[in-house]
Amino acid sequence: MSPRICLASLLLFAVTAPGQEPPPAQPVPAELVPKPAGPVIVGTGAHRYEWQAEWGHYEDGKDLGNTHGCLAVDKAGRVLANTDTEAAVVAFGADGKVVASWGKEFRGGMHGMCLREEGGQEFLYLAHTGRHEAVKTTLDGKVLWTIGWPQGAGIYENEDQYKPTAIAVAPDGALFVADGYGKSWVHLYDADRKYVKSIGGPGSEPGKFKTPHGLWLDTRGEVPLLLVADRENHRLQWFTMAGEYVRKCDEGLERPCNVWPLADGGLAVADLKGRVTILDNKDKVVCHLGDTADANLKATNGVGKEHWRAGTFFSPHSVCADKAGNLYVMDWNRFGRITRLKKL
Repeated sequence: MSPRICLASLLLFAVTAPGQEPPPAQPVPAELVPKPAGPVIVGTGAHRYEWQAEWGHYEDGKDLGNTHGCLAVDKAGRVLANTDTEAAVVAFGADGKVVASWGKEFRGGMHGMCLREEGGQEFLYLAHTGRHEAVKTTLDGKVLWTIGWPQGAGIYENEDQYKPTAIAVAPDGALFVADGYGKSWVHLYDADRKYVKSIGGPGSEPGKFKTPHGLWLDTRGEVPLLLVADRENHRLQWFTMAGEYVRKCDEGLERPCNVWPLADGGLAVADLKGRVTILDNKDKVVCHLGDTADANLKATNGVGKEHWRAGTFFSPHSVCADKAGNLYVMDWNRFGRITRLKKL
């Protein structure tokens, strides 16, 4: 790793457990944020990117606030993100400036986000850890329905034991909701939002979960599959639309949080332990992007801006790509950090 992107020192950081809202962050003067001497390039081969530091921002320079959610890209090319502030859903324009936001009532816990087009209109499907519910909204925040805790599953004594982290929608409108911060089940609902069954449960054997953190509908093959980012088992797992186990990928991953499809048929994986992993269309590792050299800073929420370096992630929590192949990466960070990787 180039000396200009190495970390020179260690500090003790305030750490916030996943699912908890952090204490108010103290502002850091812009002059304390390190600047690279020139362009920083990460990746290899067909996956080379120019690092564009702290791309997502408010025009007045205020912090985004704790970024502990998901990313998505709408048809207009806006990048959507979640924060734990009153701007639970934030939209960024091409230059990275915030152009819209909403969600005061969802402050603290908007964690999973899936964007889906239906009848020519785009909708958001969301998972909220603090409200213990799944939500469907319009892009501007109008709530269309909510689903509470799955009492019919017979797994929970009360809603507080249920902390959903992700949601995915099947081609027929059926819903998958992952209880990533609760009891490690994925719940299946039909298109009318009626509970059908629960998939997985805690464990390390194939088909079981230890923090099913992220979900994605994998349509790369002949039939759609549900992909589960089984974070604390350090693997991805695939299931049929009926919830039957198909296969896994457990090589080269470090606490995978979420995935996003790439134009070449591969996947970008947000690995919480300090990097983004690129997989090919056979789910084999191509390269790692922004891998943190210092193990003490990996998967850490409280890394201050004075320690941010171009070319280095700390806690990638979500990743997405636009039509041009540029990547957008959300670090789990109390100040709020979203980086753009420009495709070369």
